[in-house]
Amino acid sequence: MDQLRAIRYFSKVVETSSFTKAASAFNVPPSSLSRRVADLEKSLGATLLKRSTRIVKLTEVGQIYYDDVQKILNQLEQSNETVRSYQTTPMGRLRISSMVGFGDKILLPLLDEFSAQYPEIVLDVSLSDELSTLGRDDVDIAIRGGYAPNERVLAIRLMDNGFIPVASPSYLEKHGVPNNAMELKQHNGLYFKAPTGPTPWLCHMNGQWHDVSGPAVAISNNGPWLAKKACNGEGILMSTRWALASYLESGRLQELKFEHELAITQHANMAVYLLYQKQRYLVPKVKAAVDFLVEKIKVTKEV
Repeated sequence: MDQLRAIRYFSKVVETSSFTKAASAFNVPPSSLSRRVADLEKSLGATLLKRSTRIVKLTEVGQIYYDDVQKILNQLEQSNETVRSYQTTPMGRLRISSMVGFGDKILLPLLDEFSAQYPEIVLDVSLSDELSTLGRDDVDIAIRGGYAPNERVLAIRLMDNGFIPVASPSYLEKHGVPNNAMELKQHNGLYFKAPTGPTPWLCHMNGQWHDVSGPAVAISNNGPWLAKKACNGEGILMSTRWALASYLESGRLQELKFEHELAITQHANMAVYLLYQKQRYLVPKVKAAVDFLVEKIKVTKEV
């Protein structure tokens, strides 16, 4: 029995919920495909599929087997693509996942330039603040803020991702400029909501961490909306310097500086990372994108 072919047949039956549709996808007779799947079950000594006249469903052990072989088939396809693409023109669909704020402000404008340079690459871009796992989520490149991940991927540090406190001149004129971090508890707060919840205002002083968060007047995962409210004088906002750069340059917001710096976590060295699987760098489209983004963001950071 050709086990790999049988596994492909089995996988397609699961995806289509039909032996007939699966057979059509491979251009083989349904009876032939069904026989190969039955041989696969016989070789494993387990029933993978529940068959009826109207529908095909996975058994419990079939679900486990399907999940496992999908990982193998995906890895095999990536390996095949690596070999086929080696030393060829960058082309094909490139799947990129990025956190929303970074995507809007920095990534998407750069990708317009990238598309002009590599017209045969089709960009498939998803912006989300939910965490992605390379391979499992079918992503070639991910850009995330936080810390270098423990998963087996390469992480290139693109820029710092520390949060700074800002407020509008009108807010500070009305409510006063806080003299120290502890006074922030008396000020209105505009809070960015990460996947784990609203980000607190933390300060490390005298060997201890203190929560200096003020009362919340707005909480959102939409950074531009929070920045607009901050510009309108509604409260103090903690966000990344790269996200606030245009507001600081125009003077609509100004940075608040204290003897003890603020943070949103007790862990140090937050950064923006570009993540990719090591073997995928051999694929021209991935190598082109990684090299381009690292160089362009480095230049942007230095300007």
